[in-house]
Amino acid sequence: MTAVYRLLHGTLFMACCSLLQAQPTTLLRPARVFDGEQLHEGWVVRVRGERIEAVGLPTTLPKLTNVPETVIDLPNTTLLPGLIEGHSHLLLHPYNETPWDDQVLREARSLRVARATVHAEKTLRAGFTTVRDLGTEGADYDDVGLKQAINQGIIPGPRMVIATRALIATGSYAPKGFSPDIDVPQGAEEADGHDRLIMAVRRQIGKGADVIKVYADYRWGLMAEARPTFTIEELKTIVEVAKSSGRGVVAHASTAEGMRRAILAGCETLEHGDAGTPDIFALMKQHGAALCPTLAAGDAIAQYRGWKKGTPEPERISQKRQTFRQALQAGVIICAGGDVGVFSHGDNARELEMMVDYGMTPTDVLRSATATNADVFHLADRGRVKAGLLADLIAVEGDPTKQINTIRHVKLVMKGGQRVN
Repeated sequence: MTAVYRLLHGTLFMACCSLLQAQPTTLLRPARVFDGEQLHEGWVVRVRGERIEAVGLPTTLPKLTNVPETVIDLPNTTLLPGLIEGHSHLLLHPYNETPWDDQVLREARSLRVARATVHAEKTLRAGFTTVRDLGTEGADYDDVGLKQAINQGIIPGPRMVIATRALIATGSYAPKGFSPDIDVPQGAEEADGHDRLIMAVRRQIGKGADVIKVYADYRWGLMAEARPTFTIEELKTIVEVAKSSGRGVVAHASTAEGMRRAILAGCETLEHGDAGTPDIFALMKQHGAALCPTLAAGDAIAQYRGWKKGTPEPERISQKRQTFRQALQAGVIICAGGDVGVFSHGDNARELEMMVDYGMTPTDVLRSATATNADVFHLADRGRVKAGLLADLIAVEGDPTKQINTIRHVKLVMKGGQRVN
């Protein structure tokens, strides 16, 4: 019986290998390849199924025999890993179209989901094949269904890492400005204290959250100045419960004290960091916490409030430039994420352009949007052009390591080996 089993098992294994070897391949021939870390002139990439099979100079790739191969010539282009958007809200649209409060309170969730399907396709066609979507902003768990619809091929869109509702301290979030006699639906889930926080984290994980987002600070009262929300002990509880399920915690943190608490509690990434200081950034470096600066969101909001490019910058923008430089000088890990939804989906490249404008090199920005984001977000199957990884690839005209805005000139998007455009 054992001999028969071994024979059948070996026959099946050989048949599977033969089937895989006979699977058609695609050879991508750009002018150059940025592999997530370095630029390589003259490289080509072979894709088989949903994975990258081989990468390198044409003379170094294994020879194919009796296997059909489609060749896609991409002259004057750079091939890169599919870009990873580190801070997205697919269920939001720009605040100059509809204020945030009205989106949360006046727009039907069915309407918001319908918009989100369009946002997802625009994001993918812009070359962002993965998004970390950090909160539904009052749309409950609708990001779960959106992610499922994309994964099942019902609608086109990027791979999603989702945070579902996010966590807020009672009384600290929004919408605000209503009668204190009215309980207004909030843009995230309120929870406080040891037991309630454990329940909320577990509930969100159970509903489908890949990552837990917490608001470590916010504007208390009626649009007052931002202050810390949760205690360090509360944040540590959130991190401990999330970590036990294999998930990290993302912290909205714009004040120095909010950032300090989030870092010491073990949050993996801090979003915004507007009022960070050299000491805070040194602490981030020490603890390995990454910063997702969301430069484009602040820039967009300033313009919604009347600032015009080319005129003197508002103090908030000047401060952001300064704190971003301080983070760079401290050696903090920088993730690429624009808080897109505050501004238009599909315009995700706006954040990459601003990262260069604020002091990063184009090559470092491209690393942030590919390999760095993949590493920080624990996405080991993407973010690099490397054999064995997912064939999530884009080609752009020109060389974005020299001129970052060429990242907008997308000539090819491939997700899981399937060409999108």
